Amino acid sequence: MLRPLDTQSVRRHFPGLSRKIAGAEAVFFDGPAGSQVPTRVAAAVSDYLLHHNANHGGPFATSVETDAMVDAARAAFADFFGASTPDEIVFGANMTTLTFHLARALARTWKPGDVLVVTDSDHDANVTPWVLAARDVGASVRRVPVRSDTTLDLDALDALLDDRTRLVAVGAASNLSGTIHDVRTIADRAHRHGALVFVDAVHFAAHCRIDVGAWNCDFVACSAYKFFGPHLGVLWGRQELLLNLEAYKVRPAPAHGPEKWQTGTAAFETIAGALAAVDYLADLGSAVGSHGNRRTRLDAAFAAIAQHEQLLTTRLLLGLRSLGAGEVIGLADPTQVARRCATVALVPRGIEPLRLQRALAERGIFAWAGHSYALALCESLGLLPHGVLRVGLLHYATAGEVDRLLEALAQLVACAGTRGA
Repeated sequence: MLRPLDTQSVRRHFPGLSRKIAGAEAVFFDGPAGSQVPTRVAAAVSDYLLHHNANHGGPFATSVETDAMVDAARAAFADFFGASTPDEIVFGANMTTLTFHLARALARTWKPGDVLVVTDSDHDANVTPWVLAARDVGASVRRVPVRSDTTLDLDALDALLDDRTRLVAVGAASNLSGTIHDVRTIADRAHRHGALVFVDAVHFAAHCRIDVGAWNCDFVACSAYKFFGPHLGVLWGRQELLLNLEAYKVRPAPAHGPEKWQTGTAAFETIAGALAAVDYLADLGSAVGSHGNRRTRLDAAFAAIAQHEQLLTTRLLLGLRSLGAGEVIGLADPTQVARRCATVALVPRGIEPLRLQRALAERGIFAWAGHSYALALCESLGLLPHGVLRVGLLHYATAGEVDRLLEALAQLVACAGTRGA
């Protein structure tokens, strides 16, 4: 049996959480746009730059150490993704840049009349790269609609797939509503038509365990700064696809292996920090009672994270329902928290999201407002131009912080209603 997450112990790893606003500790509910980092991540970045900094491929000590660190990071991310080999791990500037790079390479295999499928749930980084690549070769783009509860309309998906479909791009979870999508079902249906499947796991990766084998997909991308690391993009791709696809690269770059896909010199210090982030999560698995290999400990860590975040999300949803502070976009039923990440989008009553965001910031509560780059979802649900207030809980959040938010919302929405009256 695993132990519950010890939140106070967790928080001691994150010095940023001790920041005070007006004499009280800040509440970091801005996680969907980037998490805080544990001390070990910053230390790994610093240690690399101060003691091991070099380009790779040389016979001297710092270069040899750099190569060893990158190899260790690929092995760590193979465990993080559930990959079959570290050679399936590619590092890049961020998920968006990696996706544009891959889209351009895949487009060389498409022709006029081919079909790509994207969804109305996704962050624009998993929409526009494919739309532009399709435009360049004369392929068409079809879109999977969302239902009013922000789940994908999988009945509609079947009508969009045919033997001309070359790629289906889907997010593992919505970065706006938190809704988790059934990637395995989508991948199986796409593969029946010979299409490849690309998964944006940027939002999902901080909350739930990625398993590329269970998803039966072909590519997955995420960003380390969303799960307690530095600003780095990471791509997993099936080894045979990474090997056989032609990459846009300079002539001296390797023709084989993951570095075929890495344009220019890598940001080695961020790779070192991302390795430390994965190992932080694995050690979290040890703290809750798992003592197996790194993959097993990551399984345990994400099980504990899910349990903790679901309790907090239930508390938040029940509180919002009691307050009548506005409309929750997505799965608002507290009994459905296992089908969503700990991200809650609210259309507040009587006050624009941006004004509410600023008022919360003055009270030391950090959250985001607007469309969060989920343009298609906001358009589909009629949320523009103002968007939503997005509250993102991560595993270092506490019940007391949720209560602080609810108390502040009660005051601010009440004041807005008074002014409106």
